[in-house]
Amino acid sequence: MSKTAEKTSETTTEFPAFDPSKATDQLRVVAEKGVEQSKEALAKFQSGAEDAQKVLKTTFETAKSVGSELSLKTIAAMRANAEADFSHLEALSGAKSLSQVFELQTAFLRKRVEMGVEQAKEFQELTTKAATEVSKPVKDVFEKALKDLKVA
Repeated sequence: MSKTAEKTSETTTEFPAFDPSKATDQLRVVAEKGVEQSKEALAKFQSGAEDAQKVLKTTFETAKSVGSELSLKTIAAMRANAEADFSHLEALSGAKSLSQVFELQTAFLRKRVEMGVEQAKEFQELTTKAATEVSKPVKDVFEKALKDLKVA
């Protein structure tokens, strides 16, 4: 048995002594680092939320003003169309012959087509401008967020 006892004592290794004060210090450092990272993440989140709130407010205000502008433009177009229609009816009521009626009707239709094309151009320009103005703040924030993500 002495050979077995000698063999066992030779293969036994000792573990280094555990120092609880060093472990506590290391845990404290890790915890402090975690708290600091959490504070930074919260600050970024709050900043992003504030930016989003500002953008939404700006977007809604822009949409409201653009909507008002579109409404006014629609009313003006309807008024112009109604005035043209009444003027045409007045001219037709004063016509003396069938050829004069055809002449008035042809001129009226030509004028209405031209008015329709012009009104369509104005509405297209206005809606394009509106879409650009409404989407610009959102686009700017999105680009900023992408830029911030690339930096991080």
